[in-house]
Amino acid sequence: MTDATSASPTAPADPSTGRDGAVVTAALLVIGNEVLSGRTRDANVQAFAKTLGARGVRLKEVRMVADDKAAIIDAVNALRAANDYVFTTGGIGPTHDDITTDCVAEAFGRKVELNAEAERRLRHHYGSETINDARLRMARIPEGADLVDNPVSHAPGFRLGNVFVMAGVPRIAQAMLDTVKDGLRGGAPVHSRAVTAYIREGDIAEPLGAIQDRFPAVEIGSYPFVRGERLGTSVVARCTDATLAEAVVAEVANAMRAAGAEPNDAEGFDPQSGAVAAFHDGDES
Repeated sequence: MTDATSASPTAPADPSTGRDGAVVTAALLVIGNEVLSGRTRDANVQAFAKTLGARGVRLKEVRMVADDKAAIIDAVNALRAANDYVFTTGGIGPTHDDITTDCVAEAFGRKVELNAEAERRLRHHYGSETINDARLRMARIPEGADLVDNPVSHAPGFRLGNVFVMAGVPRIAQAMLDTVKDGLRGGAPVHSRAVTAYIREGDIAEPLGAIQDRFPAVEIGSYPFVRGERLGTSVVARCTDATLAEAVVAEVANAMRAAGAEPNDAEGFDPQSGAVAAFHDGDES
């Protein structure tokens, strides 16, 4: 088998530095039939986005794939070539359908071996009475990979190149991410500013498009909400330049006023929680 450095696609030589020197990107690969069947609701996307954003790493893509060898390998290769970091969740447990380790190893052209340190941790955690061959499957790690600590259930994940392989259980996944986040060197912080008013999206769609054209460096998102019987819209501006984000929000507020809706400057509105707010200031890092 070939090593990752000669296999296609090729990951960035240094996955901790951004391609454009400003924004470092990451992708999340959610693996498991239970998620796609609707039996299990994924709770990792929001947690990973917030944790990575706080480090200046922007979550750019999320994929969900079944426990299918070819699909996992294809996704890992595509995502690691297109992003600075890739995080996978799910499929590293003790049962037959936990195939993520083998798939990631094959994507990198590596063999899987029983990792001595991972085995030691599992034997220490379970003890001689409860350790068995199934649990020792969780000590199978691709050759050359670094272990990712698991403070909750002690079965480690691993890092290979720019890919971090983690458990799917949200509490465990978050704990594992917390052990590696300080080692991620992010890019420029992404600042977010938002303005909200009781106005329909369609009433400000045209000026929003014009504002976006004038500020191509700013990502402008429009998010409708319903509170009681009232319709409203929150517009969020995200940019590595906080001044530009603030300028966009000011222009959007003027557009809302021109359309007959005054942004509320007493309470803000969060479409997720239902709380009313006019301007939300916050940094994603």
